[in-house]
Amino acid sequence: MESSRALKWRTGRITIKIPSEILLMREAGRIAAAVAEKLREAIRPGITTEELDKIAEEEIRRRGAVPAFKGYRGFPASVCTSINEEVIHGIPGRRKLREGDIISLDLGVCLRGYYADLAFTVGVGRIRPLAQRLIKVTEEALWKGIEAARSGARLTDISAAIQQHVENNGFSVIREYVGHGIGRHLHEDPPVPNYGPPGRGPLLHKGMTLALEPMVSAGHWKTRVKEDGWTVVTADGSLAAHFEHTIVVGDGKAEVLTIP
Repeated sequence: MESSRALKWRTGRITIKIPSEILLMREAGRIAAAVAEKLREAIRPGITTEELDKIAEEEIRRRGAVPAFKGYRGFPASVCTSINEEVIHGIPGRRKLREGDIISLDLGVCLRGYYADLAFTVGVGRIRPLAQRLIKVTEEALWKGIEAARSGARLTDISAAIQQHVENNGFSVIREYVGHGIGRHLHEDPPVPNYGPPGRGPLLHKGMTLALEPMVSAGHWKTRVKEDGWTVVTADGSLAAHFEHTIVVGDGKAEVLTIP
């Protein structure tokens, strides 16, 4: 994800992917999806985020790909592990998951020079009804955005679809970080906000590849960065959830690349 300070649409830099490029991204996406399933299976009370990171790196490399996040702008791990009020960029370590936590995992895969990006949030054991609803609404918002991503639409048609679903359910869209284009680089143009009126921004064309990723708070949308310089948390300490898929825009339904 990018900072919302990047919300300048430099349309000359937006690239349309050709079929051979999409094929590689599709393969990268399938690897990301398979690794995500391994992580889902491993999540339980008592496991450390460091152990989850080890699983992610081993599974990515075993499939012939490279962890896209490790070393990216200095990030020290292969997966971001963000717990409870942590929104994004949580650094894996010795912290153990506890019953009732929710955790967002964000992972990227690079395969032969092409990228796929994926994130999801799950509960650890039994979680509160508020947490369950937050996770459900955030994932639904992602799919609302995917449904709006089609050739001939405008970029903020995606944004508006996400924001409307989130706010109709009483939650807040994080505004300080956004989705992005993706392909030969982990972050490409255009930045994809999760809020805003429809009908603005670049026209969507068949072959555009995007990483859509609503980040949602149960409280206010404002965030702050912890002392480690990476971990973003909600400013009011409320719970947060994060879902992401890498997609390719089509004439009709977008193709989701980060599914098995």
